[in-house]
Amino acid sequence: MAEEVVVLGFWASMFAMRVKVALAEKGVEYEYREEDLPNKTSLLLEMNPVHKKIPVLIHNGKPVCESANIVQYIDEAWKDRGPSFLPCDPYQKAQARFWVDYIDKKLYEAGKNIWTTKGEEQEAAKKEILEILKLLEGELGDKTYFGGESFGFVDINLVTFYCWFLTYETIGNFRIEAECPKLIAWFKRCMLKESVSQTLPDPKKVYEFCLFLQKYFGVE
Repeated sequence: MAEEVVVLGFWASMFAMRVKVALAEKGVEYEYREEDLPNKTSLLLEMNPVHKKIPVLIHNGKPVCESANIVQYIDEAWKDRGPSFLPCDPYQKAQARFWVDYIDKKLYEAGKNIWTTKGEEQEAAKKEILEILKLLEGELGDKTYFGGESFGFVDINLVTFYCWFLTYETIGNFRIEAECPKLIAWFKRCMLKESVSQTLPDPKKVYEFCLFLQKYFGVE
């Protein structure tokens, strides 16, 4: 019997993009369904009744929620397809999970605060995001990818933020590459992968969407 794989997402969500990158890395075919977030479908509410958020992976009728958790699930459910996203060593595996948890707790909010605030608050958000990215750059070091030579768990969960950088930089009037050249080189290296380049939307489209959000929320 053929597997049924459905992804519920939103095009500009870096969290939904993670799921697409992970599935592409494993070569898994799936049906993508775009959600209108102000008018969530009954399927989304049924599949994620706790948080009522995207993304959701539905595998043979069973939902898996929360993007980092979904990426781990994809790694395990299709473990026979290519190398694992997570290292075998328990310590290295714990470290990878730690950094993704750090990204989830820090990076999204710092980025959001750049385009939702003005003045001193925005300056603080810019400072914070650069501190976060510098810390991540230090963890990357001189490695090709965060896990070493192979594109893995941390890479998948971080790379999708890249399409939002133009938005942060344009609205915040600063340059990330000036402060984090090695990290930006890593982002560009990841963009050479088809799983990434064919998933991430045009940064200009993301920026235009963000301008719409600013008007919508009255933060112009």
